Amino acid sequence: MSKILIIYTGGTVGMIYDEKTKALRPIGFNEIRNNLPELYRMGIDFYVYAFNPPIDSSDMQPEIWVELASIIEDRYDRYDGFVILHGSDTMSFTASALSFMLENLSKPVILTGSQLPIGKIRTDAKENIITAMEIASTRHNGQVVVPEVCIYFDFALFRGNRSKKYNAEKFEAFYSMNYPPLAEAGIDIKYKTQFVLPCPDKPLKVHKHLDDNVTVLKMFPGITRKVVEAILGVNGLRGVIMETFGSGNTNTQPWFIECLKKAIDRGVVIVDITQCDGGSVELGKYETSSLLQQIGVISGHDMTFEAAITKLMFVLGQNLDAASTKAMIETSLRGELTANTNDWEAI
Repeated sequence: MSKILIIYTGGTVGMIYDEKTKALRPIGFNEIRNNLPELYRMGIDFYVYAFNPPIDSSDMQPEIWVELASIIEDRYDRYDGFVILHGSDTMSFTASALSFMLENLSKPVILTGSQLPIGKIRTDAKENIITAMEIASTRHNGQVVVPEVCIYFDFALFRGNRSKKYNAEKFEAFYSMNYPPLAEAGIDIKYKTQFVLPCPDKPLKVHKHLDDNVTVLKMFPGITRKVVEAILGVNGLRGVIMETFGSGNTNTQPWFIECLKKAIDRGVVIVDITQCDGGSVELGKYETSSLLQQIGVISGHDMTFEAAITKLMFVLGQNLDAASTKAMIETSLRGELTANTNDWEAI
């Protein structure tokens, strides 16, 4: 019998409608368990670690990611897999962060939640939790099927650092534009093992130092020098995710390039990702991005924003030299990016 640890952080899955306040309020895991008797029929030996009080995912912070990584580290040898119940709004951020923090992960860490509270008749919580549990406990010939940090939602399993929440109204809340699902659940759960990361043979290594001295510079027509200088001039700033147009393009006005170069010269790491959900940054493909390449802007390739910002925190937390930092950001560490766009197109 598989042993699974359920880590309950909070989120819509653990909400109930309060008749007095006319608003949703968080509940403890015992109330979730009371609404999900199927858990006891699955043949899985499960245990629960519950955050008290539950955390709304909008309040998620790097300190909580460190706590989650520590919980898994401390109990890693006692369980076959982990299921994290989490609010959907920042689930992709948490999944991405954990993927970088849990190096050499050889067991499933599956995040899930719901769009409707578990107490609602039409809730999606029951199916999401039950199938996430099954995935976390599944072995083929004694081998782990998905030794990754993943998100399971609405019949699809995604690599966590490739996922994005794109819809607040449908049960199909997540998608992965630049990488295929790792499994699809119908009558059976069909795993696409060719897309799953290989299971490492090294011991788990947990990284707990994240540097959150980072910010975001999102391009738009009409952005002013005053705004750019204010963002890049933040005291103590170490890294910037720059969300650009198309395949990595920005305006080429001299003042803009000058602002970027000044920041880079003083040690700020600037990573270029596209505002498009699908596709990749290709610095130098157009003249408008050639200047970025020349001054030292780093390509984020096809990383999601969620993966890029958490990876930047992770890499800066390693306190590497400039060359090693650049190399680490542009290298796929946990399957979060496709460096060669031809490989991406082949998928």
